[in-house]
Amino acid sequence: MTSALNSGGVASAELDARLLVGEALELDFTGLIAAAGRRLNAEEAQRLEEFTQRRLEGEPVARILGVKEFWGLPLRLSSATLVPRPDTETVVELALDIWRGEQGGEPRRIVDIGTGSGAILLALLSEWREATGIGTDISSMALQTARLNAGRLGFAPRAAFVACNYMAALSGVFDLIVSNPPYIRSADIAELDREVRGYDPLAALDGGADGFTAYRAIIPEAARLLAPGGALIVEAGYGQSGPILEMMAASGLTSVRPPKADLAGIPRAVAGRKLSR
Repeated sequence: MTSALNSGGVASAELDARLLVGEALELDFTGLIAAAGRRLNAEEAQRLEEFTQRRLEGEPVARILGVKEFWGLPLRLSSATLVPRPDTETVVELALDIWRGEQGGEPRRIVDIGTGSGAILLALLSEWREATGIGTDISSMALQTARLNAGRLGFAPRAAFVACNYMAALSGVFDLIVSNPPYIRSADIAELDREVRGYDPLAALDGGADGFTAYRAIIPEAARLLAPGGALIVEAGYGQSGPILEMMAASGLTSVRPPKADLAGIPRAVAGRKLSR
């Protein structure tokens, strides 16, 4: 399988092959080593061939496996959800940084806008054991996936999921609002890697003509729903952090920490805080 993936130009051929063979044979890494010399039965060989073909056609390994780890949590995926990426963990990191700077305490009410698989919300609930959260999404299939993940990981008692556009169905006040909104410019979608443009849902990628459509909707509404002292943290694309901070300032949110960069040095997580009265 490794040879076939290498020949097909798959950059991570060896790792992908190990993961897919393990899935096809229903074996973990140790089991794979122990079974290295055995012959595949017909069903296993057919399954492995199917996986190989799907990978060669550009389908991400996480899509084939149906699961992706985020913040140490194994999350189920569906066609309505993004594959969670390490870049998005900067949103979680910045939230933790901000509350650690408060000398104790933690946010009690959290909202994750466009929750998808529930990745950000569930990661935060894993860190803050007294917090509760709401995940919103316009896709009922995405919400079904998020509920499944919350139940499997033991967070169902503290997590609720609401079908709406951004925060349209929410009321009350919240301590922390987070989001990884669509931020790719419409004209740039066709230039994305085929593993993204061909398999991630378009609605979760397309940020409108300039990439800021979702931020224009989210930021003013978040400013209204935040409790005094609460924070909004959003993921940003390349070159977007400055304009997002300007939008936050225009809605009365104050920058309390610089944007948190991803491993490539791109400012990725952007925060604004509602000042206490």
